[in-house]
Amino acid sequence: MYRDVSSCNTYNYGDALYWDARYVQEAESFDWYQHYSSLRPFVRRYIPTSSRVLMVGCGNALMSENMVEDGYENITNIDISSVAIDIMRRKYEHVHQLNYMEMDARDMSFFPDKSFDAVVDKGTLDSLMCGSDASISSVRMLGEVSRLLKPGGIYMLITYGDPKVRMPHLTRSIYNWKIILYIIPRPGFEKPGGSSSNSHLEPVPISDTGVLPADFVLEDPDSHFIYVCKKMDETAEVSDISSYPLIADAL
Repeated sequence: MYRDVSSCNTYNYGDALYWDARYVQEAESFDWYQHYSSLRPFVRRYIPTSSRVLMVGCGNALMSENMVEDGYENITNIDISSVAIDIMRRKYEHVHQLNYMEMDARDMSFFPDKSFDAVVDKGTLDSLMCGSDASISSVRMLGEVSRLLKPGGIYMLITYGDPKVRMPHLTRSIYNWKIILYIIPRPGFEKPGGSSSNSHLEPVPISDTGVLPADFVLEDPDSHFIYVCKKMDETAEVSDISSYPLIADAL
């Protein structure tokens, strides 16, 4: 399998000690990659507000708070860092829709099978792919995500990894996921000429070999990729999930 090291460095992002030290120094809220306002059309389209949601690698991001403000009723947040979890528990102790637990995404055995309607991952798989034993870590985490999803549940992965380096990990037959891809520009990116486009709200085709079409050109070379992975019923044939264009202000 491919290991994407293009955005990795010498830090072990799979190590709790690294993250504990980082959150001691950087306690202020920080959202990786994208803010909820940019992700909202995708989240609202595929994850109903009544869903039981698991946020893996929550850190000290505002994503879950923003989702609650948008009507989401039940979000369990986990992170490997005890420092981050302590910070977030204190911050949101009076927000009953949010629950925070110290936990490694590679071992979520605390939860029974089929516990969640949706799992949201904004950079956690990427972190493990930059750590030691990347291939083993990714298999363990994705296996746990698949185990915890109910049939019909959604794993939404927001990542810098393009299909060449992420699809080999996501398309293992044991997961039985039907995958739709979206690509969105990084925050602050301006299209040359100043023109704007909602093309990022439309799904991007993936070839039979799991890569982008040969003639596909990224509007932003540092784009982020959103993989919407639907867990299909094991007894049913895999069928397409809705892939029609989203609207910018999805309800």
